[in-house]
Amino acid sequence: MAETQLRPPQEQARQPGIESEMRPKPVYIRPNYRGAGKLEGKVALITGGDSGIGRAVAVHFAAEGADVFVAYLNEHEDAQETKRLVEGYGRKCEIFPGDLGVERKAIEAVEECVARLGGLDVLVNNAAEQHPQKDVADISEEQLVQTFTTNIFAQFFTVKAALQHLKEGSAIINTTSVTNYQGSPSLVDYASTKGAIVAFTRSLAGSLIEKGIRVNAVAPGPIWTPLIPSTFPPEEVASFGSDTPMKRAGEPAEVATCYVFLASEDASYMAGQVLHPNGGEIVNG
Repeated sequence: MAETQLRPPQEQARQPGIESEMRPKPVYIRPNYRGAGKLEGKVALITGGDSGIGRAVAVHFAAEGADVFVAYLNEHEDAQETKRLVEGYGRKCEIFPGDLGVERKAIEAVEECVARLGGLDVLVNNAAEQHPQKDVADISEEQLVQTFTTNIFAQFFTVKAALQHLKEGSAIINTTSVTNYQGSPSLVDYASTKGAIVAFTRSLAGSLIEKGIRVNAVAPGPIWTPLIPSTFPPEEVASFGSDTPMKRAGEPAEVATCYVFLASEDASYMAGQVLHPNGGEIVNG
């Protein structure tokens, strides 16, 4: 573990974590960011959209002209804040609590998105959880099933429901992780789900390419989100990200622009690809 302290030691007792309790607060958009209408008239469904990377994506999409449907687990205050931020850009935002690892809930989220916002053009599968264990033998059956259910099964369920509404020109963007490429001795189950997401992305891209639906992914490195203080002990949180080539964790705002690119016509010739905002780690993947 790197010794450089970048922020106050802190801890949260439950996942996915609460953004309003973090010190310092994550940066969800640069003050000088100027939208260019890249997603004008689009409707986006973002899972895990209440905070962290999901919030940053929601706000950037709104700045680019999209209406946003935020699906989240149970962080109601964070979700309300994301709604307020999106509406500050003059866009519509609907919020929907529930566990998308339950297929009927994923179907309900998609149907509610279409009913409330009039359609669906971009699906961002972003929700995830992680639970470190020092030894693989300490990963219980319950933890293994729960991590896979949240991180990859929910993506399957949401995509299946969304395909009834997506059309030519639509985009699906899945969140994987640098841990898929580097491995993580203390996050074996989490890293395994992120590897599954890469395979899912590439396979789904080939399946949908003839329909004109582009599927890509983003593999963030260490990003300052509520998942971090709700996962690691305070001393690790304090130095989180200092072992990257850039010697710091990234901000959600530094990741969200990858999603804007992949959702927009700027990425019209990209399918089955993964972008790597990770502080300079070379992963060749």
